[in-house]
Amino acid sequence: MTTHVAIVGPTATGKSALALELAQRHDDLEIVSLDAMQVYRRMDIGTAKPTVAERAAVPHHLIDVAEPCEPWSVARTQQLARAAVADIEARGKRALLVGGTGLYVQAVVDAFELPGEDLDVRGELEARTWEPGGLLRAWHELQRLDPRAAARIGEHNQRRIVRALEVIRITDRPFSSFGPGVFGAIDAPTAFPVRLLGIWRSRDDVATRIETRIACMRTAGLVEEVRLLRRAPWERTARQAIGYKEIADAFELGGASDHLATAFDLIARRTRSFARRQRMWFRRDGRIVWIRALDALPVIEWLAAPDGGNAGSSREGPS
Repeated sequence: MTTHVAIVGPTATGKSALALELAQRHDDLEIVSLDAMQVYRRMDIGTAKPTVAERAAVPHHLIDVAEPCEPWSVARTQQLARAAVADIEARGKRALLVGGTGLYVQAVVDAFELPGEDLDVRGELEARTWEPGGLLRAWHELQRLDPRAAARIGEHNQRRIVRALEVIRITDRPFSSFGPGVFGAIDAPTAFPVRLLGIWRSRDDVATRIETRIACMRTAGLVEEVRLLRRAPWERTARQAIGYKEIADAFELGGASDHLATAFDLIARRTRSFARRQRMWFRRDGRIVWIRALDALPVIEWLAAPDGGNAGSSREGPS
């Protein structure tokens, strides 16, 4: 039986670099990206997407599979990622899943029930949230209809609030009732054999790496990348990605240097907040073997081997 590998953890912990190094050492591994935004073409710098050379060195899946004008969802990731895993396994190889978007990781590796979609209902709800005070009113509505979901989602998460209300309206069920472990601890068997390996660094280390990453993105041309993206239709999901939303908003204000400086400050703050949410999400999953980033490569290489170490040997998680 083929056992696949997943490398998870907060942003800026070095997951992608470790996965690339591991796949280059083991030619039976192909990388499957579970990043919510690397699916979009031409959104390269702000998503820290693997380079063309890196993708030539190791097969990558679920990268550059959608236009920025296309809506994307966890359901599409689930469908395409599971198809990629099945294809990789059929060719006698193993999938190396890499991602920091906890919901996307869980949707792929678990027997995860996903409710349907109604884009008309979603559009109506989104329009309401863009009205003055509309997002807070929507969150209070969610708090009334599904207090458990509201407590977990938070009053500023427009995308998740809208999705929760959409699901409640079209299914007449609480959003929190879908999917094992969405709001609680996760310790169930996976949908297919997979070792879950988590990379962790101290909060200060992650914060420093985030600052360095954002500085590199600015030098690499993130502002120009957003400028070009704005010339064509840009679906809201793609536009709301951290890094893109802030720069796009700065352009809406005129794009002056002080607007852009404020945008990069916001990118850093929101990325640190995102990393904290990722840490909290993954800490709930008792199946993950946590590995210090500085020790990661040799340990992961041992655990990721087809006949490698005992995946239950360590449960130490990030603090």
